[in-house]
Order: sequence, then structure tokens, then C-alpha cells
Amino acid sequence: MKARYLVCLQILAFLSGLAGLGATIGATVSNEWRATSRASSVITATWVLQGLWNNCAGNAIGAVHCRPHHTILQLEGYIQACRGLMIAAVCLGFFGSVFALVGMKCTKIGGTDKSKARIACFAGVNFILSGLCSLSACSLYAHRITSEFFDPMFVAQKYELGAALFIGWAGSILCILGGSMLCFSITDSFSKSHSQANYIYKGAASHSHISSYPRGQARSENQRPPPRLQQLLQDSAL
Repeated sequence: MKARYLVCLQILAFLSGLAGLGATIGATVSNEWRATSRASSVITATWVLQGLWNNCAGNAIGAVHCRPHHTILQLEGYIQACRGLMIAAVCLGFFGSVFALVGMKCTKIGGTDKSKARIACFAGVNFILSGLCSLSACSLYAHRITSEFFDPMFVAQKYELGAALFIGWAGSILCILGGSMLCFSITDSFSKSHSQANYIYKGAASHSHISSYPRGQARSENQRPPPRLQQLLQDSAL
């Protein structure tokens, strides 16, 4: 019953991490990291969307025109940092998914239970790191938007939080939950192997103690002279 529970927990963790990876990829390629604030804009028929890779402008008719960032070196530092963190989150989530498939108990690859437990633990760590990278990138970008929005001395166009930030936050939470469940599901394997090792050690020690005792006892009995010879020795001494 407990083994079935651990298998279900690993499957749920894998699905959670996979959903978090999909949300992270969607947030990375999205162009809606921030949108123009309708409260500070006079013309509400048009709006501007900005992402990590493109700047887009749309109107009420539904036409949207996007222009990629033509330069990398002239981009602001926080955009470059968010790019690197999101790319790292996608890579870590991908490797976490692959290692999770190998390390789960319901799969036939990966070797022994102990090696599969180690692989599953490594996959869980990858998922957790992926969630932390995505969470850091979205939080950094959101902090920049809110600091500019509430700054009374900032006179340029103000922006609001885009949908991609919420998708990225949701994906990071799913990745962290999936990684934590994977790491929790392998504790039984390591405790079982540790108890088996202690049982083997104690069994071997008790067996050696029992096997050595009759030898010592037999040796002491062999060292004693026979009863008839002992009686003859006593009579001759008298």
C-alpha cells in the first residue's frame, strides 16, 4: 500500500513539474510581460505590450505589430538578467523531466531502486532550481514595473503587470511543488536500505559470536584430561 502511494506521489510530482515547465516556456516566449497602463494613457484605443524578446503595439481593431529587440548590449540590465534566468529555468526543467522519467518507480529503466532514488532526487533538485530561477526573473521584472508605476518623479509611459508574469509565477510554484514531492518520495528507499544494512551487520556480528563460543568451549573441554586418567593421577599421588 505504501509503495503504491509513493508511485502515485511520483507521478503527481512529474505531472506538476511538467506543467510548470510548460508554463515557464509559455511565459518566456510571451510578449505580455508588461502592458501600458490605461490610467496614465490618454489614448485608450491603442496599447503597447513588451516582453523579453519583442515590443508589440496593438489597436482596437485587433491589429498587432511586433518588433524584436535589435540590440543586446543596449538592453537594460534587468531584461538581460530575466532572459538568462528564464532560459536557465527552461533548461533545468527539461533535464528534471528527463531524469524524473528515469528515476520513477513505475518505469523499467534506471537500474536498482537505490540508483533510481538518486536519479529521482536529482530530478527533484532540478525542478526546484527551475522554479527558483523563474520566480526570481518574474519577481525582478515585476519589481521594476511597480517601482516605476508608483514613482511620482517618473514621467515616461507607465506600465502594468502583464499576463506572462502570472503564468511564470504559477509555473515556478508548480516546479517547486513537483521537485519537493520527488525528493520526499525517495526517503523510504534510503531508510529501507539503511535498515537492511544495519540488519546484515548485526546478523553477521551475532553469528560470529555464536560460532566462536562453541569453538572456545570445545577447546577448553579438550584441554581437560579424561576422568579415568585424572583418577589414576590422584591415586598415584597418594
